[in-house]
Amino acid sequence: MKHTKKVAGVAGILSVLWIGLTAAVAASQNRLLFNPLGSRREVLKPYSAGHRTRAVVIRAKDGTRLSGWLMTPRLAGQHPGVVYFGGRSEEVSWVARDAGKLFPGMTVLAVNYRGYGDSHGDPAEIHFVEDGRMLYDWLANRRDVDPKRMAVVGRSLGSGVAVQVAIDREPCSVVLITPYDSILAIAKRKFRTLPVEYVLRHKFESVKYAEKINAPVYVLRSEHDDIVPHSHTDLLVQKLGTLQADEIVPGSNHINIPYLPETQERIAYFLTDRFYPQPVLPV
Repeated sequence: MKHTKKVAGVAGILSVLWIGLTAAVAASQNRLLFNPLGSRREVLKPYSAGHRTRAVVIRAKDGTRLSGWLMTPRLAGQHPGVVYFGGRSEEVSWVARDAGKLFPGMTVLAVNYRGYGDSHGDPAEIHFVEDGRMLYDWLANRRDVDPKRMAVVGRSLGSGVAVQVAIDREPCSVVLITPYDSILAIAKRKFRTLPVEYVLRHKFESVKYAEKINAPVYVLRSEHDDIVPHSHTDLLVQKLGTLQADEIVPGSNHINIPYLPETQERIAYFLTDRFYPQPVLPV
């Protein structure tokens, strides 16, 4: 009898701990998933040597103030447009610094998510995607941008935003850097004993939308990735009917991949090839 009571007592304690841990994960999920680093800029004075660079403030549909940078080529005329979506904890001022190498001859819009950088509001998947569509339209409607030559580029967390924007708009190309099948799947892997599917509000289930993308997709993986295991990228890639290429950048990890010269050269080459296709010469 004493043994039975002792076992029941231990089970009760474990149950309380399990419930408490589940509640803690539920309560802190915004910090765990988004973790914006305040208003600190990664680059103090963002400037692209290959573009005219200016800070922009764009209002979301609900009036929330979103802040970022618009980079326009120095040559007059219509140019291809690129909308960039950053990763977890990423403040996007570095894109303005590196845009000349990443996006030569392209008009680029990089705006911080709600709660990131100087953008107001609270981070949430529904807002990221809705704001992403609005930013795409804002850029596509500029007179100096060719709406038929638009691309979305998403890194890590932002790959989930780029995928959802891509199925609702008609970009001519999509670049996904260290993408995943779903944040829910990664969370379930990390918290194996917890019912995260019932408490996670921001699931970013890219794998559910992948088949609906009509534009060519370029996937870039890091060689050493302890944040998004390659198995989670594999599941997404298997669903991409328009996959153009799936490459690993040598010497890269989840954090440094977008800053590496090789990564930037590969993205620039892919987008340039898509935006300026070479004519097929007669044999």
